[in-house]
Amino acid sequence: MNLTIQEVLNRAFLFLQHHHREPKVAEILLLHHLQYSKAQLLMELRTSVPQAIYQAFQADLQQHVDTGIPVQHLTGVEQFYGRTFTVNQHVLIPRPETEELVQYVLGEVKQRSQPLRVLDVGTGSGVIAITLKLELPSLAVEAGDISADALAVARLNAEALKADITFRESDFLSEWLNQGEQFDLIVSNPPYISWSQQDDLMDTVKDFDPELALFADQDGLAAYQQIISNAPRLLAKQGCLAFEIGDLQGKQVQALIKNTFPKSDVAIIKDLNGKDRIVFAKKRV
Repeated sequence: MNLTIQEVLNRAFLFLQHHHREPKVAEILLLHHLQYSKAQLLMELRTSVPQAIYQAFQADLQQHVDTGIPVQHLTGVEQFYGRTFTVNQHVLIPRPETEELVQYVLGEVKQRSQPLRVLDVGTGSGVIAITLKLELPSLAVEAGDISADALAVARLNAEALKADITFRESDFLSEWLNQGEQFDLIVSNPPYISWSQQDDLMDTVKDFDPELALFADQDGLAAYQQIISNAPRLLAKQGCLAFEIGDLQGKQVQALIKNTFPKSDVAIIKDLNGKDRIVFAKKRV
């Protein structure tokens, strides 16, 4: 006799807890294999799970426990700002902290007269650029990444979500520096983890997220240094910079911006967990 959805979930929760994995993975995987919404799942808890689906679910569950492969790599998607994005081994899996960056940026941008030009540096799967464009269609949004594989994912997401974004393969700002272009906002969630912290990361991150998107030299500050040092050539007169940061990097990134833009207003914003997570700067002339 086939197990019910409730029985499958109960067994999977215990299995994951026993192996020190997140129990919520069970529900995400089962939703994926059943092709159910969360509401459907809750309504069908007494429904039997077909054997073929149960076996495929069990195989993914075992692989996650054995290797640490992120559930998003098994399902091929992740939710961000209420939308579904394709993800794979070539891009960083979007985090809730980045949603907070987007939300803060939207709040700031909405106060300014439109239209504005926005550049997303190190776009990865494109979640920042695409979300900004879809939430504020008047924005003219460009995005870049050094990884051609990451850009392929970003373009796929932009097409699927019908977001008009201009993408370029670029090492940080390099492709824009000699174009004579100006942007009202430069936003980035760059690599900011120090190589010395590599062994402290969970296997679901260090063994599967691309190193290009995770680690940076200079104690994790190299990407900020690169972007900020070139920003004067691209940032409009009243332009803004917005960065996601590691929770101990606020003062350092603030100082980098002040060294380059001495008259700028630079704020360090905490995330929902009370940790420094965003640096937002307004250029003053």
